[in-house]
Amino acid sequence: MEQFTYQIELGEDDERLDKWISSARPDLSRSYIQKCIKSDDLLVNGKPQKASYRLRVDDEILFHIPEAVEPDIAAENIPLDILYEDADVLVINKPKGMVVHPAPGHYSGTLVNAVMYHCKGNLSGINGVLRPGIVHRIDRDTTGSLIICKNDHAHNVIAAQLKEHSITRKYRAIVCGVITSDQGTVQAPIGRDPKERKRMAVNETNGKPAVTHYKVLQRFKGYTYIECQLETGRTHQIRVHMASIGYPLLGDEVYGGHKSAYHTEGQTLHAMVIGFMHPSTGEYTEVTAPLPEYFEHLLHIL
Repeated sequence: MEQFTYQIELGEDDERLDKWISSARPDLSRSYIQKCIKSDDLLVNGKPQKASYRLRVDDEILFHIPEAVEPDIAAENIPLDILYEDADVLVINKPKGMVVHPAPGHYSGTLVNAVMYHCKGNLSGINGVLRPGIVHRIDRDTTGSLIICKNDHAHNVIAAQLKEHSITRKYRAIVCGVITSDQGTVQAPIGRDPKERKRMAVNETNGKPAVTHYKVLQRFKGYTYIECQLETGRTHQIRVHMASIGYPLLGDEVYGGHKSAYHTEGQTLHAMVIGFMHPSTGEYTEVTAPLPEYFEHLLHIL
């Protein structure tokens, strides 16, 4: 069990207990925090309080976070589009709508369920039972190449390359608006949106450094087809960066602010190329995921 202590300072008072904790711990959902409050895992000055309790200066909050109980994740015979495979790594072409790893309330039908069946237990265990083999991820509605690690050695090697930003990651996207410059770079820190914790945003105060390079491949009436190359790999990086300069991704209802005029089922974003130094041979290995059918169809229409 983890334990955290917080002291309320001047300017932080008169805020609801659950709201204050939600800001202090953006990794936890409001509903989970409220559940902890009801279970007396969160005390104010040694006493249980309601979620609506208004904080006062010098209040001391003691927060016991219960140990997570990780469920058994079942292997499922879900077809995989395999782009590359050997004894160390598996590169798959993730389809639109597939979640990468299980999460509360969503323990089946994920990529992890599928690779557990395919790899028959031969996966790295570094990220625990919920994320075996998972060293990085892409959003549910983003398609394309994703590396799965079959052993801990491969996981450590690939993770180190991700940390050093040495892995090649090229994406294809269609954005709303016509970009006039042929190429550009967005360099802006990304962190939690202070107004909406489920979103990310350009956050100069608490964001982590993020760099996205883009180049125009084709211009249409009202839209632009681009390639983005990641220098860093923050959550929703391309979606946040392109929206921040006025060119949100087509179909992105979270950062685009409006529904798409086309049937996209989420953002039009595809992880096309991934390149890495192989964990065993040390040779540079590059894999390309072909554009999905819906993406090709959109380009044809535009």
